[in-house]
Amino acid sequence: MKIPFSGGCMCGAIRYECLAEPIFMGNCHCRDCQRATGTAFAAAILVPRDGVTITGDVKYYDVKGDSGQIISRGFCPNCGSRLFSKREVADFLGITAGSLDDPSWFSPMFDFYIASAQPWDFMNPDLPKFAKSPPPNNL
Repeated sequence: MKIPFSGGCMCGAIRYECLAEPIFMGNCHCRDCQRATGTAFAAAILVPRDGVTITGDVKYYDVKGDSGQIISRGFCPNCGSRLFSKREVADFLGITAGSLDDPSWFSPMFDFYIASAQPWDFMNPDLPKFAKSPPPNNL
């Protein structure tokens, strides 16, 4: 993995750069992520919030996630690209893998919330699976 890494929205109005190593990379199969992405799961990278610099006007939409916590989904108000997620009580930021300038280095460590996975979703059989959130020792 190459640090720093960067990315942005489809129209270029929002850009970000991350100077921190990812805490984890994974595929979330919860119903909230399915609705937010319009497909089977969200491929995301979790990083410390203070390691990311964001330029542009990100809009956030708050939802109550499967965890019971409020999750804010960050998107571009111009093109609608979904870029970020954050919990109200954590110092972490989720970055969508598809928003990376070079998404080829994304390498998920596990699949989680697979209790909500769709039967038509093919998951990599080599990745560890968690019915809900991964235990803290896996992060």
